[in-house]
Amino acid sequence: MNDELLTILQLCLLGLCYLFFFRVLRSVWVETRDVKKNTFSTKKNIKSKPHLVVTNSLTGVTRNFEIAGEITIGRAESCTITIDDDFISQSHARIFEKADEIVVEDLGSTNGTYLNKQRVSSPMVVSLGDWLQLGDTVMELK
Repeated sequence: MNDELLTILQLCLLGLCYLFFFRVLRSVWVETRDVKKNTFSTKKNIKSKPHLVVTNSLTGVTRNFEIAGEITIGRAESCTITIDDDFISQSHARIFEKADEIVVEDLGSTNGTYLNKQRVSSPMVVSLGDWLQLGDTVMELK
């Protein structure tokens, strides 16, 4: 091999080594930064009341609702959370506090209510971080 080709190959190898080194540093930096964010948000949630983060998967619109007493969810104007989703019933589900727990109950909807991908057939306890799905709308308890 000629010397110019060897020099080019050495520079390419050196470049790949630097690229690998910077990728490792970046991934460590991102991981430590995410741990700090999660620790702060956990402390914040302990002090505040739980809230429901509602996201329509079709539009991407996100809304927050504090859990206080009872919340009804559906398309009807009389519901606490009104959602314009063709797969949600007029009165689809309710979320309420019972003995220091948060409970979700399906109100006989056609398409069902799902807690962490499991269909809600009777009142079920919802914990922080759990996911609810009603039609095309996804909710998380935070």
